[in-house]
Amino acid sequence: MPTLFKFAQTIDYLTEQVGRLLYSIVILTVGIGFYNVAARYLGRFVGLKLSSNALIELQWYLFSLMFFIGFPYILKHSANVRVDFLYAHWSPKRQALIDFLGTVLFLIPFCLIGIYVTFNPVLQSWGQLPDGSWGAWEVSSDADGLPRAPIKSMILVSFALLLLQAISQAIKYGAILQGYEPALREIQSETEKPPIE
Repeated sequence: MPTLFKFAQTIDYLTEQVGRLLYSIVILTVGIGFYNVAARYLGRFVGLKLSSNALIELQWYLFSLMFFIGFPYILKHSANVRVDFLYAHWSPKRQALIDFLGTVLFLIPFCLIGIYVTFNPVLQSWGQLPDGSWGAWEVSSDADGLPRAPIKSMILVSFALLLLQAISQAIKYGAILQGYEPALREIQSETEKPPIE
């Protein structure tokens, strides 16, 4: 169990680093959004086009990226919304059992299905043709728009990161069920810590 727990801690470290990356993405998204609004109004005032579809789409891409790569971080810190008033009153082992079963029976299969279903559309977005050859990337239909392939690829990345974090959580829940105390302490500290310290 200690070896698996170390593996889970490595995944947790990766998730924390991705969570820290969200800081920059949020600031960049707000900055581009501010520029887009200011440029639109200032452009009307001076009679020039100061913004572009590329910047508007970049703002949309970054906003999507926040959600895509934020899912594993939310899972790690149990920041998802729980509507179960019974769960809070259960013992840590009972909570771990329910979380373990939910993760293994539902979340991990969901991630695997998500990867399977999105794999071919992402390849097609990069230009893979039905005969297996490669063509042009999928691009926005708007003038001066951005390529769609990079943001569509992030769907795969987000499912892969969520799958890794789900495996980490399952390992930690399993460790709690087997009485491995460091796992219980880590799970409890993750739910008590504020997000992204």
